[in-house]
Amino acid sequence: MTAGEFKQVYFSLHPKLYRVACTILKQAEDAEDIVQDAYCKLWDDREKLLGVQKPEAYCVTLVKHLCLDFLRATKAVQNNRQIDDYDFPDHSNDVENRMESKETIRRIKSIIRALPEKQQRVLNLRGFADCSPEEIETITGESAVNVRVLLSRARNTLKMKLNN
Repeated sequence: MTAGEFKQVYFSLHPKLYRVACTILKQAEDAEDIVQDAYCKLWDDREKLLGVQKPEAYCVTLVKHLCLDFLRATKAVQNNRQIDDYDFPDHSNDVENRMESKETIRRIKSIIRALPEKQQRVLNLRGFADCSPEEIETITGESAVNVRVLLSRARNTLKMKLNN
């Protein structure tokens, strides 16, 4: 697909795509960013677009999915709880057990704070913000494989240092 064909078919859809994004997001600036992202994706996949029978429906669906991903990521970031924000309940009546629990929690917090930044962020998002791996990918921009590796390394470091 040439640049001229792309412009003719897809740029004419801009007003509709913008309205869809605005309706979902309720923010003009965010809607414009989403539509821009959609155009970048469309341009990158322009050779595949030759087989699209209904470009308008295809684009509206793409924008809708980008908006929903954006909302999920925004929600996850807003609900992002860090380990320092988390209150670990202690139901023990034994003073010695309470003291031991508090010391273990202090050690865990210290170990997590010492992790590399990306590992900390992935561990916090997964363990304390209760984000799914897909949401973590969206928030951090890391690939699925990298998210799993970062999470695994963080957990292994935590286990190793707790057992020492």
